[in-house]
Parts: sequence; structure tokens; C-alpha cells
Amino acid sequence: MNVTIHQAKTNLSKLIQEAIHGEEVIISKGKTPMVKITPLTSAVPERKLGGASGVVEYMSPDFNDEIDDFDEA
Repeated sequence: MNVTIHQAKTNLSKLIQEAIHGEEVIISKGKTPMVKITPLTSAVPERKLGGASGVVEYMSPDFNDEIDDFDEA
């Protein structure tokens, strides 16, 4: 994502969030790239596996069975 200095001043919070979520954000003066916003390693939340563990309490035994009356679009 390439933005002008004016756009960066107006949308700084949004651009920071974009950078934290992996988007490359470059701020340009006119058509000349000047700086890139990159998150600090400590600012990017670490993914934790198993976060939804125990959410599903019951699953019907026929959960994966085919649906007989289902019409594909």
C-alpha cells in the first residue's frame, strides 16, 4: 500500500493497524517513496493454537453425512 504524506496524516491509526496485520505501508512525497511503516516484533500478537478448545460441546453423529435434498447452485 502506497499513500501520500497527507493521506498518512489523515489515516495514521488505520495504517498502523494495516502494518500490524502484515500489509506493507509506504509513505511517499509526491511519487517518491520516503518511509515504510513496519510493526515492532513485540507489537504483533502471537497466535495461540487451541484457543477454541472446548467451544463445541456436542456434535451430532451424522454431522459429516451427505445432505440428500441439497441442490448445488
